[in-house]
Amino acid sequence: MGKILVIAEKPSVASDIGRVLGCKAKGNGFIENKNYIVSWALGHLITLGNPEDYDKNLKKWRVEDLPIIPEKMKLKAIKKTYPQLKVLKELMNSPNTDYIICATDSGREGELIFRYIYSYVRCKKHFKRLWISSMTDTAIKEGFDNLKDSSSYDLLYHSAKCRSEADWLVGMNASRAYTLRYNALLSVGRVQTPTLGMIVDRHREIENFVPSDYYEVWANFDSFKAIRYNKSISDTRIDKLNEAKNIAEKINGKYAELKDLKKEVKKTVPPLLYDLTELQRQCNSKYGFSAKKTLDIAQSLYEKRKMLTYPRTDSRYLSDDMPPKVISTMKKIADNDKYGKYAARALDGIKFTKRIIDNSKVSDHHAIIPTDRKINTSLTEDENKVFDLVVRRFIAVFFPSFEYENTQALFECEGEKLVSKSNRTVKKGWRVLEPVKEKKETNDLTSLVKGEKYKINSADVLSKKTEPPKEYTEATLLSAMENAGRFVEDEKLKEKLKDSGIGTPATRAAIIERLIYVGYIKRKGKNLIPEDKGLKLIDIVPIELKSPETTGKWEKGLSSVSKGKLESDRFMESIKRFVVFLIDSSKTKKDVVFERENTKKSRKSNGLGKCPLCGQGNIYENTKAFYCQNWKNGCNYTVWKNCLDSYGQKLDEKMMKKLLKDRRIDNVKLVMPQTGERGTGTIILNKDRNFALEIMNFKRD
Repeated sequence: MGKILVIAEKPSVASDIGRVLGCKAKGNGFIENKNYIVSWALGHLITLGNPEDYDKNLKKWRVEDLPIIPEKMKLKAIKKTYPQLKVLKELMNSPNTDYIICATDSGREGELIFRYIYSYVRCKKHFKRLWISSMTDTAIKEGFDNLKDSSSYDLLYHSAKCRSEADWLVGMNASRAYTLRYNALLSVGRVQTPTLGMIVDRHREIENFVPSDYYEVWANFDSFKAIRYNKSISDTRIDKLNEAKNIAEKINGKYAELKDLKKEVKKTVPPLLYDLTELQRQCNSKYGFSAKKTLDIAQSLYEKRKMLTYPRTDSRYLSDDMPPKVISTMKKIADNDKYGKYAARALDGIKFTKRIIDNSKVSDHHAIIPTDRKINTSLTEDENKVFDLVVRRFIAVFFPSFEYENTQALFECEGEKLVSKSNRTVKKGWRVLEPVKEKKETNDLTSLVKGEKYKINSADVLSKKTEPPKEYTEATLLSAMENAGRFVEDEKLKEKLKDSGIGTPATRAAIIERLIYVGYIKRKGKNLIPEDKGLKLIDIVPIELKSPETTGKWEKGLSSVSKGKLESDRFMESIKRFVVFLIDSSKTKKDVVFERENTKKSRKSNGLGKCPLCGQGNIYENTKAFYCQNWKNGCNYTVWKNCLDSYGQKLDEKMMKKLLKDRRIDNVKLVMPQTGERGTGTIILNKDRNFALEIMNFKRD
């Protein structure tokens, strides 16, 4: 009898699975015992072939060769990881392997990683699927006790394959077409270009905004203020200064009669649990984290720390089999000093409402929640921030609503209508866990009596200006990407796209980083601002390529493929028709000129040092970043030159060389962006976060 081969997505995950299965003997690229062999991929080992893999003449970019639409897409091995692929090929096709368990990440991309390997090595063996939502030993054991048949995830694979091939066809053809037409290296993509389009549209809306003056009249009473309004209490605008002055003079020193006094207790229910996008939004708003940074931290808390469930989820609900697990996790949290009193309160009469448990709103994975492991006290500062948000939200959903008393007083004076409002907290409810900064209440309306008259001591005219919308931050852009249907005018289509967005929770961070990398946008504080190159690209591509409506339709189509509602061939035919349209549209050149980019390699041909991530390529420099020369082979290691700008430092070649050599620089002068405090700190390349640049040990001057 042979062995069962388990294939994980990464060595660290394989190590955890191997430990649970009792595999201790080490081989070349695997671990084993008498029953199991556990091996691993290194992320993607297989990619789609390049045009020259179909025809060597296609290596040269020529307009006459477009569109390039292969009858059947070819797969090719990624050179730098080929040794591990060779290990898997031998193990998968070995007569000593009975069958295979796919244990790559439980999602669309994880499914694609395994299926591409399976197809490339021409494996014919039966395989099963390990589908788990956390990396605790208990979850792994339960997953192996409940293995799924591979056919259960065929539709997910078809959707992933469609996504991969559609991105290749649109991106490769459109990039070549527009690059050749405008003599500039232009990266065009099925998802990145509509995202850029939203950023550019918002920026231009701000640039073209013409502010207009308007006025408000405020009446000052003894213990409160009231504002004059028109027909509705929300409409307080007065367009002409003279009119505002006349109203102020008319009511100044007069008595206003209280016509109506409304007191109402209002409730704000707890927010939903986190999916990845909402967690990224919160971390950006609260801590200034990029979407990628939040994802990296959440992935580390899932994969290495075993403290969060699978983070790349688009669901904010739990499935109906989870209450026992939730109670078990809450009991563990109740033993913690920081959260114990809140968790104990949540456990007291815990109720699972439809806002928490809803199978119909759980897709591949449920919402992000803590695991039932004992809380780790050795987390990094950033890991603590992310974990704290998830734990507090997990407890908060079981807390009562936040309640406040809203008082609204309506006055009339000399024919003018005035309103005064106040809010008073009645019950903090879930907000004890997620407090918000409350405005100090300046209006005291407690002693007012309907029908009484109150003297207006003075009346002020306030000058105001209409304000433009704000530039996108990563938090607001993530919201816009998630809700692409909002940008669609056709009501029927808007309803169809209600649950579709641009990209997926797992890919949105990479899309933003890609736009920065190719020079289309830049970070300015928390804002995302289009560069000249990005503005010009949006001017030359057809509306169908930059429209959220188009990509929303595609995401809806991919979702339909994964649910068996749409044949993958039909989806791909629509993509091929679109590629032909793009090539045709590129032939009409618009009056736009792109500047030549001044990219450079570092002065020394061997670069600044070895890439800390892949360990093979050298680190080179261009105008915006330090990057790995192996980027074409899949190494995406990048350190942006502006990453220290908000800290009052400029990352230069000398600093980067030292970081690559020593992994740290001590006693760097810094300014904290949130507080303006000056001091010194240490800059490190954090091994636990794929050698991302981080600041630690800040000491105030």
